[in-house]
Amino acid sequence: MQKDQLLTRRRALLTGAAALGAAGVAAALVPGTGNRAAPPAPPAPGAQAARRPLKPSEYRLRPLTGYGPPSATGSTPVRTEPLLRMSGRGRTMVLTFDDGPDPRYTTPILDTLARYEVRAMFFVCGEMAAENPDLLARMADEGHVVGNHTWSHPLLTRLGRRRIRLEMERTCDIIEKAHGERPQWFRAPYGAWNRAAFQLGAELGMEPLAWTVDTLDWTTPGTATIVDRVEDGAAPGVVVLSHDAGGDRSQSVRALRAYLPGLLDSGYHISVPRRQYA
Repeated sequence: MQKDQLLTRRRALLTGAAALGAAGVAAALVPGTGNRAAPPAPPAPGAQAARRPLKPSEYRLRPLTGYGPPSATGSTPVRTEPLLRMSGRGRTMVLTFDDGPDPRYTTPILDTLARYEVRAMFFVCGEMAAENPDLLARMADEGHVVGNHTWSHPLLTRLGRRRIRLEMERTCDIIEKAHGERPQWFRAPYGAWNRAAFQLGAELGMEPLAWTVDTLDWTTPGTATIVDRVEDGAAPGVVVLSHDAGGDRSQSVRALRAYLPGLLDSGYHISVPRRQYA
């Protein structure tokens, strides 16, 4: 199959998958902050948490306060805060995975998502994507959304505009080559955003997405602890942050296998967001 034909097939699959999930996915996200807090002391790993019905509290169901209308650059707005949760009705959640792809962890995560016919978002680093283009091709074929997480995972607040643009553009290019389309979403490493990141992301056609629930899985707190954090934070519209690379992510793999069926049994619809802007 020629390259152009392969990219066309992947674009068609993505378009069809988005249409199938549109009914259960909100058309907008709510802005807010998503900076990573200092890691707490990791608790000792324990036995896997027992699955239980999830009952989101009234507090977690409150919509977050917006930050006013964004200014527009072309068709993508320039925001002053990242989007961090879906708005609208329905028990819909978004699962996101950062820093990959890494065959050791991304592959079993994709296997679990496929088993339950669930789509997720993967914010990939360009240097990892360049080494594993087959995994991005699989994400495209299975309807997952791939976002830009820079090329080398730097702290953007310490970089100049030229370096930030290079980090973003190189990653956009490798995603388009391997996934079949350019990314529409961007996430700053460490949740460290600045004006240049918002402006350059918008110029490249990307919306900034943070998160609502941080599993802190990068601290390797134990599988049961990760499961508890997802289940305790579950609520309509939340965006869950996990990782599929950047260290030993075997706990994250096991946790997904444990909490995903519980979320689905509790009536949550796990899907991906739609863009408000073309």
